[in-house]
Amino acid sequence: MNDNSTSNDFFENVAKMIEQARRFVGRAADLAMCVTYFEVGRMIVEEEQGGKARAEYGRGLMRELATYLTEKVGKGFSLSTLKNAKQFYNVYAPSIKQTASDTPTEKSQTMLGFFEKDLPTAKSQTMLNHLYPFRLSWSHYIILMRIKNDDERRFYEIEAASQQWTYRQLQRQYGSSLYERLALSRDKDEVMRLANEGQQMEKSRDMLKNPLVLEFLDLSEDAAYSETDLETAIISKLSNFLLELGKGFLFEARQKRFTFDEKHFFVDLVFYNRLLQCYVIIDLKAAELRHQDLGQMQMYVNYFDRYVKTDYEKPTVGILLCKKRDSSIVELTLPEDSNIYASEYNLYLPDKELLQSKLAEWIEEFEEIHGSERGDELIKQED
Repeated sequence: MNDNSTSNDFFENVAKMIEQARRFVGRAADLAMCVTYFEVGRMIVEEEQGGKARAEYGRGLMRELATYLTEKVGKGFSLSTLKNAKQFYNVYAPSIKQTASDTPTEKSQTMLGFFEKDLPTAKSQTMLNHLYPFRLSWSHYIILMRIKNDDERRFYEIEAASQQWTYRQLQRQYGSSLYERLALSRDKDEVMRLANEGQQMEKSRDMLKNPLVLEFLDLSEDAAYSETDLETAIISKLSNFLLELGKGFLFEARQKRFTFDEKHFFVDLVFYNRLLQCYVIIDLKAAELRHQDLGQMQMYVNYFDRYVKTDYEKPTVGILLCKKRDSSIVELTLPEDSNIYASEYNLYLPDKELLQSKLAEWIEEFEEIHGSERGDELIKQED
C-alpha cells in the first residue's frame, strides 16, 4: 500500500463518491414524489372540470379515489394527501413549463412513459428537471403551497433551495416572518429582488433584518437577564443564531480582546462574512441603546479596520444588537455613510399579520411617492 497521504486521499474520494450518490438518489426520489403528486393533482382537477360542476362531486371523487388507491397501491394517498396534491397543482401549474404538445393526454402519456422505465436515462432525467422545476422535498412544498403571496412564496423557495434549509428550518424562517423583516429593512425599490433572486449579500446593509428574532434562546421577555446571559444563550444555540443572521456568516470568537494604549477592550461576538469579505462585530445590549454605546462600537470598528483586516478585505461592519433603539439618537450620532447599525431583537416570534400590514402600507406609500410601474408590481400581490 502507498503512504498514508495517498491512502487518505483514496479513502476521502471513495467517501465523497458515496455521499454524492446518496444525494443524487435522494434528490431523484424527492423530484419523483413531487412530480407524482403534481400529476395526481392535475388529473383530479381535470376530472372535476370534466365532471359535474358541484363541490359535492369533487369531495366524493377524492374520497372514493383515496379508498381505491389505498387498496391498490398501499399507504400514501389518503384523502388529506389528495387534497394537498390538488392544491399543489393549482398553486404551481402556472409556473410549470409546457411540453411541445400541450394536450393533457399526450402529456400524461409522456409522464407514464418516463415512470415505466426501470432505469431512466440521463436525458430523461434532464427532461424531467426541465419540465418540473421542483428543487425541494414534498415536505417543503407542503409549507410553500400554503403561502398565498406569490412573491413571498418564491422568496422562501429560492432561499430554501440555495441555503439547503431542512423542512424545520423553512418552517422556522416562515414562522419568524423572514420575508417581511427583510423587506422592511430594505430600500423600497429593492423589495422585488427578494422575490426574484432571494436575499442578496452585496453590501453591508443587506445583512440587516428588522427585527432580529431570537425566540430559540428560550429567554423570557419579562424576566431579568444580563448581557452575559444573552451572550451565553447565543453561544449555546450558535447554529440557530447563524441561521437567523443569514448568508455567509462564520463564527470567530466571543469576548475578543484587544489592547490599545495599555487598556483592554472586549468585543462580545466576532463573525466573518465570506460573501461580503468583511468582519462583522456584534455588541449585545440587554437594555435601551445609548449614544455612548454607538461611540464605543465606532472605536471597535476603527480598531479592526486599522489593525485586523487585510488590504483585500472590505471595511468592518458593527452591529449593536439591542432590546430597544431610538432611531433619532442613531441618526444624530453616526454619519450617513457609517458601517455601524443598531438592530433590535425580539425573544418571541413576531405577529405575522402585523408585519404583513406594515409591509402593505409601506409599499402603498412607495407607490404614492413614485407613481411608477415599479410600484404597481410591488402591490399586485397585496391586493
